[in-house]
Formats: sequence, C-alpha cells, structure tokens
Amino acid sequence: MSSGVQLGTGIGWRPEIAETVERMPGVDWVEVVAENVCPGHVAPSLLRLRERGVTVVPHGVSLGLGDAERPDPGRLAALAERVEALGAPLVSEHIAFVRAGGALTASPRLEAGHLLPVPRTRDALDVLCENVRIAQDALPVPLALENIAALISWPGEELTEGQFLSELVERTGVRLLVDVANLYTNQVNRGEDASAALDGLPVEAIAYVHVAGGVHRDGVWHDSHAHPVPQPVLDILADLASRVTPPGVLLERDEDYPDQAELERELDAVRQAATRDVRGAATRGVHRAAVPRERVLVTAGRPSGAPLPVATAPAPTPTPPAVPAPAPAPASDAARQRVGLRQASLLSALVAGTPVPEGFDPQRLRVQSRALTGKRADVVAKVAPELPRILGAEYRPAFVTYARNRPLTAGHRRDALDFAEYLLRARRPRSPGARRELTRWWLERSGPAPLTGRPMARLARTARYALLRR
Repeated sequence: MSSGVQLGTGIGWRPEIAETVERMPGVDWVEVVAENVCPGHVAPSLLRLRERGVTVVPHGVSLGLGDAERPDPGRLAALAERVEALGAPLVSEHIAFVRAGGALTASPRLEAGHLLPVPRTRDALDVLCENVRIAQDALPVPLALENIAALISWPGEELTEGQFLSELVERTGVRLLVDVANLYTNQVNRGEDASAALDGLPVEAIAYVHVAGGVHRDGVWHDSHAHPVPQPVLDILADLASRVTPPGVLLERDEDYPDQAELERELDAVRQAATRDVRGAATRGVHRAAVPRERVLVTAGRPSGAPLPVATAPAPTPTPPAVPAPAPAPASDAARQRVGLRQASLLSALVAGTPVPEGFDPQRLRVQSRALTGKRADVVAKVAPELPRILGAEYRPAFVTYARNRPLTAGHRRDALDFAEYLLRARRPRSPGARRELTRWWLERSGPAPLTGRPMARLARTARYALLRR
C-alpha cells in the first residue's frame, strides 16, 4: 500500500511566509491548513504555486476523527470543498479528539481548541475506525492521518502506538502521515522510544512525513513549530528513511518565521536526512530494525525538485492493485459512550477546572491545561488580530484570566467576541482610548446584523453600549 502520490520535498504554506515560499528553490509541494482556505477566494500565492506545478495538500485540524461522536457532515463537506478548490491529490487530518460532552454523555459540550490524544484502547479504536470510514466515504481523494504529540498519557491503555496504527490501517485502508517531531515529543514526554514506534508502523502505508521544531519548557518538550528542527528529530527522520522511502517530506513552521536563507538551510537538512542511507543513519547511533526488502518503496525520479531515492534498493517489482479493506463493524453505542465519558472527564479537567480523573498525573495535566490556554490565546490573536494590537501587553495575561473558568464552546471567533465583552464589562483595558477602540470593535461584530445606520441597528447598538457601561 502507498498513497500513490510522489510528493518530494515541501514546506507548510502560511500567509506570513507566502512570498518567501514562492521564491524558495526546490519546493515540490506545500501543505495548507484546510480551515484557513476559502474555496471561492483561494489565496493568489497558492494559485500561482499551482500554476507552476507545485502540489497543494490541505491539512485539516478540526474534524475530530477521534471524538466519541460521529464526524459532523458539515465539516466533512467543507473539507471536501477545499480539496476540490485546491485540486489536491490527497487530504490529511489527525488521530485526535477535539470535542467532548454533549448529548452522548449528558454533559456540557466542550472544545479543546487543539488536538488531544485518544486512548489506545479497543473501544477508542473501534470508534476511530468507524469515524475514518465515514470520512473516507465523504472525501473525494485518499485520506492520510497524522500521529499527534502529547504531553499526557491515558491510564489503562491496551495497545502500543504501533499496534494501534497498524490495526487502524488494516481495518480502514487509511494512509499515514508520520510526524517524526511528534514521535520525538512522545519519546521525551511519555518515554515511548521513537525507534520502537517505527518498528511497529506499517511503513508501506505512509503518504508523507512531517518534520518540525520545538522547545523544552515546564519540564516537557513542546511541539511548538516555532523553533529550528533539532538534530534528534532529523535522526528519527533518517531512521524512518532507512526503512522506507517516504513519498514526501514536509517542513512545518507556524510562528517566529526566520528569513528565507534559514528556511532554505532547514529544508536542505530535512532533504538530506530523508535521503540518508542505512549506513548514514547508523553512524549517528540510530537503531534500524530489520525490514523485509519487499516492504521498501522506491520513489520514481521527479522532473522538478529533489528526488528521494534509496540508493541500495533494488528496482521495484510490479505489485497487484490494493484490495480495499473490509468494512469494520460499526462501533457500538455503548463503546462510544464509554469513550465519550472518558474524553469528557479529561477535557473538563483541562479547560473547566473539574477534578483530575483517576490515573492521570495532576502536574502533567496542569502543564497541558496551560498549553491549551496558550494555544487558544494564539488562535484568537490570529482570527482577531485587532485584540492584541488594542490591548498590547495586557492581551495575554487578560486572556489567561478570562479563559480560566470559561471553556471554549462555540469556536474561536465567538471566543474573541466573548473575551472583548468580558474586558468591557470589567471596565478594561485601563486606557480610556483603548477601551473606546475595543468598544467600537465589539459593537461592529457582535450585533445580529451589520451596523448599516438603519434605525433598528442604531437602537441595538445603543442598547448594547448601555449594557457595557453598567
């Protein structure tokens, strides 16, 4: 099994570095966050890249295939629309849960605002497999799923990551997006040896590979995507490349973007690690498990960019067409409820201050909770960049205070409005000028209809302003 798509070497496309990416040599493909794509108004930079023959792959972050509930049809339709708009040959998402609670568990509906690990249990695997099948049926191209980084471990897990992913692939035929930076994060934070994890992976199912940097803070490694790629992550990539030729490798960077020269050096280092032969990996002390030669995939040469050959591999032999995996039995309602209760209990502890569920490390959950709040503040700052500009140094501490007892329940745009209202009710920010600007910003966005000057709109604006002055 393979993705059937040879991608080469790529970089994560972000608006902040769009022009830089267009100028960089040797970029065969880019990946874009699917939720940031407007199908009717694709960014001109992405269109120019496509015209040059650069493949664009959408990468979803909010589908929640690990959620206890079935995938939302509206979210699936939106993801499919973005695939079509970009002319993408495949689409990727995460093995994670992002929401919990609701009718399934008769508890408040909560959003994590980020990716959280699913428990590696039979129940969770049954739920995930059915959710993946639903997603595959709704999407027009092959789906690849990414292993995520985690700061916490679930008690009572029944499978290793390799076993969990192997059975997922076997039961659904889904491809894998292997993030070697996430393997390193889990090695540092959870003691899960990255090389042993590679031993258990069905490497023939790999669609492509992510590489990114991070930082050590609060006693754990954070997969920040805002720092240079460390050598241990490149070594894990080399270990993987010694087992199988990855159809594509991609450098991720989401914050603190360096200049073009530094990005090119990082991309070169990624390319070199991805083409390092077995002896190259061994010289750095990276363990390589024995892999049957017939499992090694060889990438055909590419007309543009750098090919990803395995120098010692023999010529590939023809393989029969892949046989679709049999449809797994639907996850039972009881299994979904058991998974849902566990996820709701954990998420409530992380974002709503409820007691730590039995078996979890309280200190590690505090670190995870702070990380979720920080990511939530970062996303709000991106969807509403006026807020950090208006508030200045007050923005982050004020947001942390606001979020402490106010879980995310209706998305980040609503979160930004609620945060602004919270500040204004508290007669903040301290500067009268900043407070007037924040009031105008909130009024322009919080009404049931745009403020067009009509009498009812003026009346609504006056009423809301009076409310804020209480």
